[in-house]
Amino acid sequence: MAGQVKQLIDTIIRERSKGNTTVATTTKTKLILKGINPDAYSSISEDDLKVLARVREIAAELGVVLK
Repeated sequence: MAGQVKQLIDTIIRERSKGNTTVATTTKTKLILKGINPDAYSSISEDDLKVLARVREIAAELGVVLK
C-alpha cells in the first residue's frame, strides 16, 4: 500500500495543530528532528515498515493516537 506514511504524518500534524499554523510548523520541525521529513513523503510514496513503525512511535511520543 502506498501513501500510508503520508496519511499518518498528516494526521499527527492535524491533531497537534488543531488549525494553528505555528503549531503545525513546530510539529513538522519536531518530526524532522526525530528523523522523519514530512516533505519527503507523498500519497504515492511506497510505504516502508520501519518508517511506519517510527512514525507510530513518534505519534505516541507526541500524544497523538493513531488508528
